[in-house]
Amino acid sequence: MQQSEVLRHVIGILTQACEWQRLLEEDVARDDIDKEADVVTALLNETLPSVRVPSDANAVEIAQIIGQELGDAIQQLAGAFTVAFVTLAEVHDAGRQDVTSADVLRELALRAEGFDDTDDA
Repeated sequence: MQQSEVLRHVIGILTQACEWQRLLEEDVARDDIDKEADVVTALLNETLPSVRVPSDANAVEIAQIIGQELGDAIQQLAGAFTVAFVTLAEVHDAGRQDVTSADVLRELALRAEGFDDTDDA
């Protein structure tokens, strides 16, 4: 998957988390918030590759297969979360009160195309 796509998925997850926080602050029922967790699961399922493990694989082989298959995707996710965190932190540390975290995430999503677009899928 392209790094820009992974970044957009991470922005989607963070945007959803912002929405959950808003709902919690409004005392919305926890069950209503839990129903929305499917959005994050779907985004992760789209980002992470499926892994096939032979039925006769032992624990060491399973660990190796999972490491090989998920390693790059996890590295991409970690990189995307890092970019989003640093971007949000810079705005926060600058004391900017004229933009919300949602504004920052929207701007980052628009700039995502400029990120490393090497095909790692």
